[in-house]
Amino acid sequence: MKSSNTSHASAEPSAAALSLRQLSVADWQRFGAGEIAYLRPVLVNGERAIAIHAADGTPIGAAPSEDLAIAAILQHELAPALVH
Repeated sequence: MKSSNTSHASAEPSAAALSLRQLSVADWQRFGAGEIAYLRPVLVNGERAIAIHAADGTPIGAAPSEDLAIAAILQHELAPALVH
């Protein structure tokens, strides 16, 4: 009797994953434009800081901590996303 257990992921990429792989750089840059701001840890003058970027990668600010960066993003009615 065959098991009906579907908890194991297929090695085949899903249709959604294949669609995402076909997006152009410009499409990725527009993804979330006007809705998402990305946080990225950086060094500024040798000090740790958090850079804030628009969805298209344009730098829009910086803050000394992640909490302050998130507060600034939320104040401008954007959704924060962390980039590693």
